[in-house]
Amino acid sequence: MQAHEAKPAGFAAIDWARPWFAPFAARGRRWQQAALTGYEALLAEMNADAGETRQTTGRGQRLAFIAQDDLPPGAAYEAHIASTGCVPTRHNLHDFFNASMWFAFPRIKAALNVRQSAAIDALGVGPTRGGVRDTLTLFDENALLFACADPALSAALRGFDWHTLLVARRDAWGTSCEVRCFGHALLEKLIAPFKACTGHAWIVDVPAAYFEWDATKRDAWLDESVAEALLSTDALTSRMFAPLPVLGIPGWWPENESPSFYDDTAVFRCGRRAR
Repeated sequence: MQAHEAKPAGFAAIDWARPWFAPFAARGRRWQQAALTGYEALLAEMNADAGETRQTTGRGQRLAFIAQDDLPPGAAYEAHIASTGCVPTRHNLHDFFNASMWFAFPRIKAALNVRQSAAIDALGVGPTRGGVRDTLTLFDENALLFACADPALSAALRGFDWHTLLVARRDAWGTSCEVRCFGHALLEKLIAPFKACTGHAWIVDVPAAYFEWDATKRDAWLDESVAEALLSTDALTSRMFAPLPVLGIPGWWPENESPSFYDDTAVFRCGRRAR
């Protein structure tokens, strides 16, 4: 087994009933079985889906998945994807979830690739990524999409007002706000969830009608809206995110049914409000 290959037990540990995995379960279960069969089987399953959907990467190249060892020596990962359409992929959970997002939110992934590859073209690959690339990487690895039709709830999230967001307005979840996991490193961490596991929430203002749509239409709307924002916002910084402990999301973890769950200030911190 090569260093970038996963043990089968890693893929077997994905529980598609978990709310953070459930939106991706239809395709994910097929890929999981392929991954348990082997590296070549996983790549074949991914490429079959890529051929069927005709998805493209940041510069319009047809999406495909290749073995990590096929990335040419010295080639920058994002630049290679942009120029060839080929995503170097290891046989592990991290890259499994990364590939999943190319199908769940294809426009967002393409927008991230556009911005990352443009930054590489302009500045090259140095010892540090720079502020914009750091923000794009943070989004790609750890983002949550917080869809919200009520400005008071968005303000509560930005202001670290956990009581309003997660206790007093608990009934608003599913009718005025909701979350989709996007970051593939975050999804990997949630294989074994822990209380302090925190995502970087990107707040998306949605129309009230959003909560009357089915999941497919909601995801398509988020995909288009967020991709447009990523492409049109010049000054991307990490302060555009709001930290959100994933297990605090109402309905996502049994223990948070008790308001005392949120009394843990090591997890639900006061943040910038106290500064």
